[in-house]
Amino acid sequence: MTIYLLRHCKAGRRSSDLDEDWWRPLSVAGRRQARDLTHAMRKAHFAQIFSSPYVRCMESVVPLASHHGLAITPTEALAEGASLEGALALMKQHAERGAVLSSHGDIIPAVLEYLAANGTDLGRQPRCEKGSVWAVDGEIDSGAVARYIPPT
Repeated sequence: MTIYLLRHCKAGRRSSDLDEDWWRPLSVAGRRQARDLTHAMRKAHFAQIFSSPYVRCMESVVPLASHHGLAITPTEALAEGASLEGALALMKQHAERGAVLSSHGDIIPAVLEYLAANGTDLGRQPRCEKGSVWAVDGEIDSGAVARYIPPT
């Protein structure tokens, strides 16, 4: 099955207060991106949705979860500043049934670097814009296949 790595959709302005930043919601454009993900992933098969507990990450997968009739499981393993090992463990644990992992601009690129270092071809200049998805199939430790789904 496929693991879908989603960098959260566009959010409002970052606060200088890190405690406040946890609560930062999606912007109008981000809410549109989240709705459009449902269309972009209409043929996707996955059994679970995991998200950083940050509001913007959770909001990014609400329409997708609703469309697929799935709950969203918040996890600190996908939170901003979390270790790479937590995200990799989630990917390995749920590879057989498929999952969506909604996270941040530090976690998703770190996972992509790991995949590339282990033989996954990400292209010449892999991108990771807000609202984008990487669909990853296969063993992440030995040359998985990855495909980029750009944001809308």
